[in-house]
Amino acid sequence: MDLLILHQPAPDRFDRTVEAYKALEKLLADGNVRAIGVSNFMRRHLTDLIARTEVVPAVNQIELHPYFAQSDVQAADAEHGIVTQAWSPIGGITFYPGYGEARKNVMQDPTIGTIAAEHGKTPAQVMLRWHLQQGRSAIPKSTNPGRIAENFDVFDFELSANELAQIDSLDTGVRNGPDPDTPRAELFDLPIPEE
Repeated sequence: MDLLILHQPAPDRFDRTVEAYKALEKLLADGNVRAIGVSNFMRRHLTDLIARTEVVPAVNQIELHPYFAQSDVQAADAEHGIVTQAWSPIGGITFYPGYGEARKNVMQDPTIGTIAAEHGKTPAQVMLRWHLQQGRSAIPKSTNPGRIAENFDVFDFELSANELAQIDSLDTGVRNGPDPDTPRAELFDLPIPEE
């Protein structure tokens, strides 16, 4: 297995998070996984985890798109040599049904649309290029073969410094996905059969 991650920090039961991460460290030490990481860890979660474990996470997957850039988390990742990996890198969380209808769809943002038109690309391609040029890993989700091919077609153009700054300025600081500091006992206390 290439990468095994903890999905949430679960700060209301962080001692168990640390125990789970130590189990990942053992899998890594035994050669059962090539890398271990975390998802949705904020700076304070990373600081606490790193102080209580031996292996710095290789990756921190976080909600990251033009409307929610999480600069402080990206900085914390960089300080520890952790790769920031964007989940929802093209802002899917801003338009998925069931997450609140008052949200603003980043795929329809006029700034991104203008930049896309200037390069003959789609808004999704511009956002993926934005991630790549800023040194992030991005994991777009699609089951549509055409969109998957489109997601790979981002290496034949470059965004200017001004275009990157325009996209950076779209950050609203508003999370659209689950808040990692919200306790979710109903999800974290599910028994997992070991059959």
